[in-house]
Amino acid sequence: MVAINSKKNLHFGENPPEINLNSNLKRWFSRNIGLWKSNRTYFLDEIQKTYHLIMNLHIKDLESKSAWESHYKFTWYPEKKYNFFDENPQYKERGEMSAFLKGHQLMRENFYLSNDEGISNIKQVDEHEMIFESSYKDWYIVEHTRLVDSDNYRFRVIYSWNKNKLKIVENHHEIRIIK
Repeated sequence: MVAINSKKNLHFGENPPEINLNSNLKRWFSRNIGLWKSNRTYFLDEIQKTYHLIMNLHIKDLESKSAWESHYKFTWYPEKKYNFFDENPQYKERGEMSAFLKGHQLMRENFYLSNDEGISNIKQVDEHEMIFESSYKDWYIVEHTRLVDSDNYRFRVIYSWNKNKLKIVENHHEIRIIK
């Protein structure tokens, strides 16, 4: 028996109530739900070239069978046709990724540069910024995502190393289009 207060006691049977341990992460992710216009700059090491493009990023909250897991779907597509994707076929011009929170990790169905599933460890900087660290194949990726101005803007910077060499640096300035 666990005492809740002096007037009530709560008895646990075989299925104790689930306690929301990752409410800060769930709250932060819920602040990102919506359609974003993503103004991106890519600095690519191999070809010493910088690209500027505009992508649309749609983040949806999906229903989950478990209160312990918050499920999300990320969909991206370009605002217009860009030569970037012809010149760099390893990048996906459009796509979709499902993921869910498990503790302080984001369990990904796939990554942007790979169809491999994997895990991103999450570090909370403050109530507005998260850092995602991911490793898969020969890639190590660090992504900082910060919400700004009452969640109407996001700033993301992504560093991607391949075989311990920095290959890609991305800056994304994002404006919320639809909440």
